[in-house]
Amino acid sequence: MTAYVTDAKGRRWSLPAPLAWRMEYTAGVPCDSFWMRCPWEKNSPTKPEGWVEFAADHAGERVFTGLVDECEVSVTVKGRILELSGRGMAARLLDNEALGQDYQSATQADIIRDHVAPYGVEVAPGAVLPPVSHLSVATGSSEWSVVYEFARYYGGVAPRFDRLGRLVLSGWNDSRERVVDDSARLLALLRRDRRYGALSQVLMRDRWSGRVEQVDNAALLACGGMARRVITMPTRSSYKAMRYSGQFQLEKSAAELERVEVTLGEPFCAWPGDLVTIQRADWDWNGRYRAAQVSVGMDSGGYWTRIELALPDFVI
Repeated sequence: MTAYVTDAKGRRWSLPAPLAWRMEYTAGVPCDSFWMRCPWEKNSPTKPEGWVEFAADHAGERVFTGLVDECEVSVTVKGRILELSGRGMAARLLDNEALGQDYQSATQADIIRDHVAPYGVEVAPGAVLPPVSHLSVATGSSEWSVVYEFARYYGGVAPRFDRLGRLVLSGWNDSRERVVDDSARLLALLRRDRRYGALSQVLMRDRWSGRVEQVDNAALLACGGMARRVITMPTRSSYKAMRYSGQFQLEKSAAELERVEVTLGEPFCAWPGDLVTIQRADWDWNGRYRAAQVSVGMDSGGYWTRIELALPDFVI
């Protein structure tokens, strides 16, 4: 692992070889993050308080691009130690609020120009999202929420960031698939069922007409789940829009209902969005999943990758 920091003047510095590190990757929410510990020398020509950006390469490949949030230099019996942590480039959009404005017709170019580009965030190629009529941006909304609403609710794409720190506004790449079989260097494997937060029923209410559309999660109701939400649509909405919104809320609430977590003894085994197939003789829940979150690290025990898996069509 080779790590770099960049200060506000654009000067780049290489950090000493790390003693331990951990990197967290998500499918968009929450933000990617990193933590690293390395030795530190007295009178270094660069000072941690001036660092702004962070990048890391592994085996000649970029594995993280983000921002430095916190640095700590300590003197211990083992010498001087530097610890630093931060988030991915999504932090630029999360930390900044949008100006309220109304678009007669908001295009992808409009959203990037007004809510992404001003923060130095690049957009990965391949994004083609349809324009949205009468899009309103509320004052105080984070720039991330503006991008999410435009891409997810209207374009059907979950926005996220890649390892180069670029905003991705295209669908999953299903060409990559990892198989975890009996030959894998398995450290741990678990399955978690979490009903808390999953909705069994959503009522979408049109405040203008008073019409109510009911959408049920039949599977959750069948196994005894009972959690209803009533959502009032803020503007006039068609029957189709109301039903889609209700179904979306059900599916999003159930995204963590079933999760599988696999930990392997090697680094960077998968990335969020990758398909992962489990085929093990000692496991009762073999099948195909999609990586929702990935944690990669190195410590005294060596390298490891922990992959949190969801159903392939899970909703973010």
